[in-house]
Amino acid sequence: MSIDDIRKMKSYTDWDRLRREDAAGIEPAPDEEEQGIDWDWDNARLVIPEPKRAVSLRLDADVLDFFKAQGKGYQTRMNAVLRAYMEAQKKG
Repeated sequence: MSIDDIRKMKSYTDWDRLRREDAAGIEPAPDEEEQGIDWDWDNARLVIPEPKRAVSLRLDADVLDFFKAQGKGYQTRMNAVLRAYMEAQKKG
């Protein structure tokens, strides 16, 4: 997804309630699924992905149509399929 796609998404956050609680000094309650998790950020590192390279590629029409029919992000999905194949070949 692009940043524009993300910005167009509907927000389910109650921003007014959060602003009121912040102004009152109320800490937000942790998510239920995060209860009991001890987060360790000591070894966290920022990973910046390599920039993609534009290429000219000849594909069968039905292959391209298949990926395009799945909607936005078809090039990213094609890249993911190629990456999975590449990684499988490296292991074998």
